[in-house]
Amino acid sequence: MEDETAGDPITGLKWTHKTPEKLSRALGRRGFRIGRTAVRRLMRQQRYRLRVNRKERSRQRHPERNRQMKHIARQRRAFLRAGFPVISVDTKKKELIGEFRNPGRTWRRAPREVWATDFLSDAVGKAIPYGLYDLRHNAGWLAVGVSHETAAFALQTIRTWWRCVGSGVYPRRKHLLILADGGGANGSGCWQWKQGLQGLANEFGLTITVMHYPPGASKWNPIEHRMFGPISSNWQGHPLVSYAVMLKLIRATKTKTGFTCRAYLDKAEYPTKLKVPVVERAQINLVSHRVRPNWNYTIKPHPKARKTAQVISG
Repeated sequence: MEDETAGDPITGLKWTHKTPEKLSRALGRRGFRIGRTAVRRLMRQQRYRLRVNRKERSRQRHPERNRQMKHIARQRRAFLRAGFPVISVDTKKKELIGEFRNPGRTWRRAPREVWATDFLSDAVGKAIPYGLYDLRHNAGWLAVGVSHETAAFALQTIRTWWRCVGSGVYPRRKHLLILADGGGANGSGCWQWKQGLQGLANEFGLTITVMHYPPGASKWNPIEHRMFGPISSNWQGHPLVSYAVMLKLIRATKTKTGFTCRAYLDKAEYPTKLKVPVVERAQINLVSHRVRPNWNYTIKPHPKARKTAQVISG
């Protein structure tokens, strides 16, 4: 093992590129009769395992990262104790729709043949999955877009969820906590995102609190491992040959903890490169928090807008 073993001098972690079969043959050449099963058992005793790379380290480490993470944890507990909805939002990796290879293995009698290349020209289309995860009910909601990843697309997903699900499971609850990454369609510096949240607040009479994860900490966003992880595991090895197949695999995703996910196709066009004028920014009823105000803020509905919405609904 010495010639093929590498390691980390700080943590003491070791690994080898030799397989149990190779080790069994090497021991046989030295006069030992031992099978690969026994070699595998001995390797486990020495703490060798088949392992994968884990995305844990980050080159960016903001000086107030720990403070923000603790602040998020406190606010999340407070909202959940009060019975208010807490949702985690994010965009999943974009997927090409067509006969393309999807990493992973499935039980089949024969291998599934797919395209040898991943050219965009061979795709039926592209899928942009944006979703939210309800922490209290362990349930997901995913919109599969076909246009662009924009703030308008993200906000429409949240709006549809509140109309179809949120307002029913959280009756008379007028406070909503959103946990989001710091960039992308729901970035902390995106004024389209904030203006759209103001529209949601006015439309439903909601007081919306948003908390963004610091740079390099997006993997701690609950949606990543509680929703996107199970979905990716469920469709591994299955080519996403059509939008219908993709939606079916998402809806069929379940876990032992009771997780389920609803999904739908959003065919709307969402233009890019839109800007919010300074005058309209000033009309956003935004209250910044004392702790990292650029990452934590609350948007309240305008009183006049709430009265107008009540008259229209009446």
